[in-house]
Formats: sequence, C-alpha cells, structure tokens
Amino acid sequence: MSAPDQAVPQTDLRALLEGSYRSALEAVAPARLLAPYLTGPRPDFVLAFGKAALPMLRAALEAYPGVPGLAVPPLGTPDLSVPEGAEVLPGSHPVPDENSTSAAEQALARVRALPEGARLLVLVSGGGSALLSAPWGVTLAQKQALTRDLLRAGAAIEEINAVRKHLSQVKGGRLAQATRAQVRALLISDVIGDDPSVIASGPTVPDATTFADALAVLDRYGIAAPEARAHLSSGARGDLPETPKPGELPHVENTVIGSNRVLLEAAQQFFGARGVRSVILSDTFAGEARDLAGFHASLVQSIRSYGTPFQGPLVLLSGGEATVTVRGEGRGGRNQEFALWLLETLGERGVYALSAGSDGIDGNSDAAGAFLTPDSLARAHAQNLDPRDFLARNDSGSFFAALGDALITGPSGHNLNDYRALLVE
Repeated sequence: MSAPDQAVPQTDLRALLEGSYRSALEAVAPARLLAPYLTGPRPDFVLAFGKAALPMLRAALEAYPGVPGLAVPPLGTPDLSVPEGAEVLPGSHPVPDENSTSAAEQALARVRALPEGARLLVLVSGGGSALLSAPWGVTLAQKQALTRDLLRAGAAIEEINAVRKHLSQVKGGRLAQATRAQVRALLISDVIGDDPSVIASGPTVPDATTFADALAVLDRYGIAAPEARAHLSSGARGDLPETPKPGELPHVENTVIGSNRVLLEAAQQFFGARGVRSVILSDTFAGEARDLAGFHASLVQSIRSYGTPFQGPLVLLSGGEATVTVRGEGRGGRNQEFALWLLETLGERGVYALSAGSDGIDGNSDAAGAFLTPDSLARAHAQNLDPRDFLARNDSGSFFAALGDALITGPSGHNLNDYRALLVE
C-alpha cells in the first residue's frame, strides 16, 4: 500500500473504512456462519433468541423445513417474517420488559413439553440475556432497575451476567435444565473470550458462578437493590437451588460458531484484497473507552514517529467491548465515545478511523458508530464544537451528528462486539 496521496478526497478513505465494516458483517452473516452446522438429524423444535435470532431461525428452517420454531428478536426489528409454523415474540434490549418475560415463559413451556429423546436446536446470539428474561426472586421492574444500574456503573458483561443468572429461571443453564430433550446449542459470541457460559448469560451452559459471586458484584459497584440482595443472600445460605454446575448437563452440546475475531479477520481480508496492509491488534480489548482511545492514540503516534511496533502505512484493526461510566445525559455509546476520546487525544494530528458496533446501534443513539478524519478537530472548531464539553455530557452522538460523521446503518441483525479500524498514514 502506498501512502495516501494528499489530493485524494477524504471521502475515498472514509468510504474504504465504511466498506470494510459492511463487507466484514456480510462475510460473517448469521446464515453463513450457521450453514456448516445445519446437517444431521432434524430437530423437533428450534428456539432462537438474540439480535441475530431471526436470520438464524430462517437459516435453520430453510435447512429443516416444516420444523416448528420460536424466535425472540429485539423490538423494532424491521422484518419479522419467518416460515410458516414458526412464531416471533420480540423482546426488549438492553433492559428487559414484559415482552421479554412473556417470550421466556413461552420458551420454557415449549422446551418443557418436549419428550425424552426429542431434539432441541437452540440458536443463541448477543442480547439474549435481556430478550429472554424470566425474573426469579425479584419483579421485572426491580430487575430492570438493577440492569440499568449495572450498565451505568460500567460493570463488565461477565459481572452483569453473574447477577442475572441468579435472578432468572432461564439463564445459567436453567433453560437446558428444564427440558428432557437432547439439546444442541449453536452460539454467536458477543463477549470477550467467547466463553459460552457468558453469551446471553449461558441459558444452555453450566454455570461456575454462585449466589455469593452475584452479591459481590453488587458490593463492588455499591448497588443497593434490597430485593435482589435478599434473594441472592437466601441462595448464598443454601436456601435456594444453585444454577447447574459443570458436568450437570450431560444432554447438552454447546458450540460457538462466530465471534469478534472472525469479524476482524473478514475485515483484514477486505483490506488485503485492495492492497491495503492491516494488522489485528486484539479481539479482547476491554475497559473504559477513554483508556482504549488513549492506547490507540499512543500506538498511532509511535508508528508515525518511530515506525514501531509497525511500519506505516497500515490499518490497525481491533475489537472487544469497551465500557463507559455514564455521568451525563447525552446521546451516544461506547464506540462514539471511543472515537471522540481518540480525537481529543490526537488533537490536530488526526487520523482516518471508524469505531462502530457490529449490531448497528451504539448505546442510546441511532448510529452504529462514528468516523474520524484528519481534519475532524478543525471542522469541529469551525462549528464551535468543543470535544471536552460533549465528553463531559457523554454526548458523543450529538457531536458526530453535528459533524455529519455518524455512521447510520440501522440494526444489523447481528452482534459481534465492537469494530475499530484506524488508517495510519
């Protein structure tokens, strides 16, 4: 790859970054990921839940026509069509609602009704924790409030799931525990490390966490939640049954079929096909968006100044899942927050970059993420936009919308964590 010509319009390089995002998502579409696994005996029932529930269910029922199925996608999904004989019960994400509860109750009823020796195919994707919600020991409103508190506190997904598993009738292996059927679960991972027990809070996977672990999470973030604490404390004393532990679900087979790493590798192939060198930094980045932006900025500066640890020009690809400790009431999400901190850190020596969520929705905004260009800061100053002001309000979405640099895609029907691409010239 030759260094970008100064005469090349910025839109060309921005289009290259957007093309990498869209192409990578298409390459790892749920139906493509599922295809190699839809072989063998026909299932007697297919249950799909998560942000990719509908494309996964459609692919499964194309391979196994006539099999009854149930999909639980997010509310607002534009196309709810499924083959005849299948049912769709949308739920709420990221905070569960009555629809999520109704869907979980229906799913439990269907899997409990399957006789011994029947085959159950479970298709799981990110977002399933909220979409399939059957509160236990707390009301739905109390669980909603607790989920919001954990998200606002910046708790990691593993911590949130440890709590949710012990306040649920379906999570932490309890869904699989409820059926006599042979269970085959195919999972698309939206979590760092691709641990099946963490994906959608592991409804078909044995759970190594305990009631005591869940209590410790509430303590760590100073969350009161008295009703949840009473329930968890009762479980910690042994008054309530624990989630099934490793070795206790012999009738279940879990397989992870897609992940953030697969998404990044697809992007790397996209760039390679265009003669653009790229490197995958990691698919396991976690922590505050501000800190991740600082790390990426330092790397960009080192490459530019010293040619280490990589020689430019090249594209830096990274994934994982950032977090944001919310202190303001603005619009945006972790990907736009990352982009705005990257802009603030690099200053006038900007960079072409894209940071976006693979699900097409970043936080409470209508954008998937945001672009940066080398002149982003100059354009912001020309409009009297101060990045620090927007960061203080957690209002990155409004900042990039004002610049015209928000990436708007709508829900992708997928969820493979974050996608970041930085072009270092």
